[in-house]
Formats: sequence, C-alpha cells, structure tokens
Amino acid sequence: MAAPATSGLLETALYAEDLGAAEAFYAGKLGLPVALKLDGRHIFFRCNETVLLVFNPAAAEQPSEHPLAAPPHGARGPGHACLASTDLAAWEDHLAANEIEIERRIDWPNGARSLYFRDPAGNSLEIAEPTLWTTQ
Repeated sequence: MAAPATSGLLETALYAEDLGAAEAFYAGKLGLPVALKLDGRHIFFRCNETVLLVFNPAAAEQPSEHPLAAPPHGARGPGHACLASTDLAAWEDHLAANEIEIERRIDWPNGARSLYFRDPAGNSLEIAEPTLWTTQ
C-alpha cells in the first residue's frame, strides 16, 4: 500500500541553548516574524507558509504534561535549514550589512545558487534560489 500524499514541509526544527540570541538573530537580523514564544523552551518564526522552530535542547528533551507539547525530542551539534529567495544579491548585501559572515557560496550544476552562513548557535543556514531542487 502506498503512503498518502503530502503537500509540503510544514515546519522544521533547529536547537539553540540561547533563545535570546536566536530571537535577536532570526527576528532582528533575518527579519522573520516571531509566531510563538515560550521563555526558556522555544521560539517559533514564521517563514511564509512554513515555520522555523527553535528549541532549547535541554528543555525539548524533557517530557511535558502540557496537552499541546510534542513528545520529547532533540539533537546535538549544528543542524541545517534552507530559506528560499530569488534575490541572492540583496541577501548577500543584507548579510554583510548585519556583519553575518558568508561561509560558502555555491553555484549548483542546474544554475541555482546558494549562500551558507551560521546562526549564533552554530547551525548551518542556507539561502538558495527556489530552483535549487528543480530538475532539468
């Protein structure tokens, strides 16, 4: 039996011990609106139709009696998330203006381009052109 179809990725999670630094970075420097915040546990950022979840790893590993809490989860070490944009030149200027070092630039074989940089927790972030995963 085949699995039912999905319509896309709704959310993805990264982990950061310092949620204040995460908020300053994602909301303050990248301009993502805060969707939901629980001090000491998580902060969620709206990114168009998807949500970037940033959890304190120590808090997310603990069971919660809250009826809306997900089961315990977590990761150690840097994670990765990719944002899409058609204007990488503007993002390159924006990152430079906010003193965010670009770790790597990649020109992909299909013509798409990516910029890689780090958040304060060391997570690897990418801004790529939306055509990155299209086939020719």
